[in-house]
Amino acid sequence: MYRANDKRYENMSYRRCGQSGLKLPAISLGLWQNFGSVNIYENSRAMIHTAFDAGITHFDLANNYGPEPGSAESNFGRILAQDLKSYRDELIISSKAGYLMWPGPYGEWGSRKNLIASCDQSLKRLGLDYVDIFYHHRPDPETPLEETMGALAQIIRSGKALYAGISNYPAARAAEAFRLLREMGVRCLIHQPRYNLLTRNYEPDGLFELLEREGVGAIVFSPLAQGILSGKYLNGIPDGSRVAVSSPLQELYLNPTGIAKLQKLNSIAEARGQTMAQMAIAWLLQRPAVTSTLIGASRPEQITEIIRCLEHPIFSAEEQRAIDEITGIC
Repeated sequence: MYRANDKRYENMSYRRCGQSGLKLPAISLGLWQNFGSVNIYENSRAMIHTAFDAGITHFDLANNYGPEPGSAESNFGRILAQDLKSYRDELIISSKAGYLMWPGPYGEWGSRKNLIASCDQSLKRLGLDYVDIFYHHRPDPETPLEETMGALAQIIRSGKALYAGISNYPAARAAEAFRLLREMGVRCLIHQPRYNLLTRNYEPDGLFELLEREGVGAIVFSPLAQGILSGKYLNGIPDGSRVAVSSPLQELYLNPTGIAKLQKLNSIAEARGQTMAQMAIAWLLQRPAVTSTLIGASRPEQITEIIRCLEHPIFSAEEQRAIDEITGIC
């Protein structure tokens, strides 16, 4: 029988999410990949144990995570029932809806029908009465934003979720969502954007300044740019790598110019006594408005290694300038 590490809260950093009363761990675990029906269940279970034993209290899901839609939630629900039921009040569990989940006109986007049905389905798969955070996963270009935010507000008022969140919203759309939720008597707790050393488009967009003004936290996903910042591509694409057949990643990051950037970033990391992955996470955590970073993992050891980024969180002005020059933000 699983028993959590008695010292699990000693080394993790917890940060207040915006202007709310909720604190999140600096490192959160995302279950987008490696927790679905095609994955080895005992490995997924071991990763959850490793994370919680290290003080990671936040586990992030979505209704379509799998890759078989719903299977990540079902597996996590099984782990909750098997190992973590007595620790439920120590956990922050989030889910989302908005990407394609089932066929027909109601299985995606942002209608009231989709969001409320999705939340109910997620709760059944997880075996829970409520999730802590429920997100709209992506902006809907056709459904009125009032309807989408109204559905989120209804989910909160019904007790099916404690906090509302949005993901992938640009600054202008996010600002309107925050206003609508406020008028409905619900504050947006958190925004989940894609953001990392190589993907910094939300900086000129003004999203992070907006979040600070609004008192909304940020949890950033893809902090290692889908593994590009993991360090394994410093000498090119290894044989058998999943990006060997992924032309978008190759074109964006793994051309000669991109690999030269990775090598320069790695040199800064080495001088700091960190791996490039650890430096990439630490860099995110000192950015304004960032509450938590959402990591993925394929084995328990990766989680343990990444958490060591908290041992060296400070960047000098010289390091910051060098990183900005390398990544093209000056």
